[in-house]
Amino acid sequence: MTITSPPFEFPFLLPHGYVDADGVCHRSGAMRMATARDELAPLVDLRVRENPHYLGVLLLSLVITRLGKQTEIRPETVESLFAGDLAYLQEMYERINSPSFSPDSVCTTCGNVPTADSAWTSDRLGESVPTR
Repeated sequence: MTITSPPFEFPFLLPHGYVDADGVCHRSGAMRMATARDELAPLVDLRVRENPHYLGVLLLSLVITRLGKQTEIRPETVESLFAGDLAYLQEMYERINSPSFSPDSVCTTCGNVPTADSAWTSDRLGESVPTR
């Protein structure tokens, strides 16, 4: 019997797709679970201090591991996403990093990530607050 570790990286398919400098549209990608360092490091970034909503852009650039064939995701890449794709990725980030989320619950066939406990909400990425 082989025991495999649960996945900590999850595939996604963007609703619209990221269009790179060559005009190529990339819809598939992958995102990993965030670490404490991922959530803390952007807090000292001047862009976040000037605009707290920029935290989400930096967090996504740290945890998206692949977008199409690109494996180095920079904040400028996240800034270039369509609003619908940004919202999709923010929701996915919140789901896979929710305290109630278990990587063991991801469908091994399709990679579908279940929704998180609706008792948790957030004003901005990286700031989950219990509503109870």
